Amino acid sequence: MKKFIGTAIGSLLSLAAFAQNEISYVISFPNAIHHEAEISMLIPNVPAGTLKVRMSRSSPGRYATHEFGKNVYHLKAFDGAGKYLTVNQTAGDVYEISNHGSSVKITYTLFGNWIDGTYAGFDETHAHMNIPATFAYPIGMDNRPRVVKFNYAGKQNWKVATQLKLQADGSYFAPNLQYFMDSPIEIADYKTASWEVKNTDGKTQTIHLISHSNDDQQTIDNYAGMLKKMVDEHLAVWGEFPTYDYGHYYFLEDVYPDNAGDGMEHRNSTSIVQRTPKIAGYEANLLGTFSHEYFHSWNVERLRPKTLEPFNFEHANMSNELWLAEGFTQYYGNLLLTRAGLKTEDNAIQTFNSLANAVLLSPGALNFSPVEASRYAVFADAGVAIDQTNKANIFTSYYTYGAATALALDLRLRADFKLTLDDYMRALWKAYGKPEIAYTIPDLEKTLASLTKNPSFAASFFKKYIYGTEKNDYAQLLLNAGLVLRKAKPGQAYTGFGNIASVDDKVILSQTLAGTPAYKAGLDIGDVLLTINGVQVKNGPEVIKVIDDYKPGDTVDITYLYRGVAKTTKLTLTENPALELISIEKTGGILTPAMQNFRTSWLSSQVKSKTTN
Repeated sequence: MKKFIGTAIGSLLSLAAFAQNEISYVISFPNAIHHEAEISMLIPNVPAGTLKVRMSRSSPGRYATHEFGKNVYHLKAFDGAGKYLTVNQTAGDVYEISNHGSSVKITYTLFGNWIDGTYAGFDETHAHMNIPATFAYPIGMDNRPRVVKFNYAGKQNWKVATQLKLQADGSYFAPNLQYFMDSPIEIADYKTASWEVKNTDGKTQTIHLISHSNDDQQTIDNYAGMLKKMVDEHLAVWGEFPTYDYGHYYFLEDVYPDNAGDGMEHRNSTSIVQRTPKIAGYEANLLGTFSHEYFHSWNVERLRPKTLEPFNFEHANMSNELWLAEGFTQYYGNLLLTRAGLKTEDNAIQTFNSLANAVLLSPGALNFSPVEASRYAVFADAGVAIDQTNKANIFTSYYTYGAATALALDLRLRADFKLTLDDYMRALWKAYGKPEIAYTIPDLEKTLASLTKNPSFAASFFKKYIYGTEKNDYAQLLLNAGLVLRKAKPGQAYTGFGNIASVDDKVILSQTLAGTPAYKAGLDIGDVLLTINGVQVKNGPEVIKVIDDYKPGDTVDITYLYRGVAKTTKLTLTENPALELISIEKTGGILTPAMQNFRTSWLSSQVKSKTTN
């Protein structure tokens, strides 16, 4: 008994100390119509020395830096007695307070008018908050818990939706900075639909659709039914649900045409921002973001690369593994909608066709590896720069590159090992995701070797297709499923001009891609085409009409303006390299039973097969 009492008293003292260290926020919206929020932060038990407070420069789910500090103004500091403290702004997002007591209160105004997964937005209809874009934090106190209260009295039946834990006093709780920063918030007069799911351990969790949109409740309920089918297919891949920290997972959806649009994954929720008038009538177009982001609740949020641990809020983490973290998620996001019957097989085939074209034809994939593409995310992931880059020639998105890699590995596992990519994802989940052990690329290779019982295959795959730039034989792999990858426009002459802008009867070139006829001819962005073999051209259709008279291998004379000076060059046409992927039966070929079985086992529902087993 004495031991129990001692333990209880110790626990109470620990809880008291825990509470005394809580960093608490209050946010209100008196000028929401002009996109402002008023925020206060109370920091107790401030250590001696200079207190540094900052806004984040990065955000969970983003891989490039973002200057959230630019939207903060009127920042002030006070001691426990309400006396003004001197604040020294040492950087755009950093504030220092040298002389202070044990308690410091910070207040500031935040402007927010960008509705996506990264930033914050306030108006008379809602408060949409990504935490790093909204809340400042004290440096060096990451392990302290956070609580936040929302003051939105009189705001059109607003209510709060977030993965933060609701407490008895109406505040919302996060155990530390990492969790707090990973917890988006939507406050609005939203509609909701929920359903329960039972995990393999018998415990029940609840999934919520929170929708701030111009739709009726029946639309929300019907949409939730579609999402339930999607969720079931995700479960079939992984074999079990993650353990959501407070027993709930939230789809936080905001739908309006003027939104910026986005999808941003978080540990127990996702922020989905879409640019349609409403959900009704657009259901099929909106599902892809839901599927991609929900897959992340396993892949990235728990099955997590070591390069993203811990997440750094002062600059972007550079990651080598986004080809799997984002790319494999991209592959499954589309595939599982087909398996759920929410997309057709033709939709899936069109997606696979785009992946094959990107990885086999783009300079970024031909000359750079998936690892290198992943590392470029610090510049590419919604990062903002005003100067032109050579991105079109050196970068293929890790989403696309990784999805194409997932496609190839899935097909190879099926054809050569009687396994599937689902088996690989479950093996990774068991080894690293469920125990939340951050992985490295060698860990990924080791798991593939163990699954296939073929270390040489795993080593070769990673050497060629992950660290290297070699490409899988997509045509042969896809043929196993009765899908034919072939030239889309055989015999058609190709210039490589790319997207042509016609302005005031001038044909202005965009950036040309390395290896194309236009690139080899010395043409590039901003050049103005004048004539092709003496024929004047003033717009894109005229260019196409002229080129249609030629065949691959022909050389044409080009006159053009370069910085206002007339120049000439010769351009040798090649065959249009674009590929198309179509079912063998549409080519007049025979879909064999083996091909049909391969395709069915790949693209059909795995929920049914698991029930049968």
